[in-house]
Amino acid sequence: MKNTEIHPIKQEMRTHRFKRIATKRTNDIIRKIHILGNCSNRSSYDYTEQEVNKIFAAIGKELKSANARFSFGRRTEFKL
Repeated sequence: MKNTEIHPIKQEMRTHRFKRIATKRTNDIIRKIHILGNCSNRSSYDYTEQEVNKIFAAIGKELKSANARFSFGRRTEFKL
């Protein structure tokens, strides 16, 4: 076994931990998005289209950034 390889049991533990934590965090985010959607109630809140666009642009930017951190060897290097 090379130094860079991970023992199969340890790898299974890491995989299980990832699935457990990622599932919880994803569900937490989905719940928060649902709660944010409650702000769309015009009888309780007043907002502009610009404000809503700003909110979703910020969320989109963070999603794109998080997604990029999961890249699988995809690089965007400049070449002539």
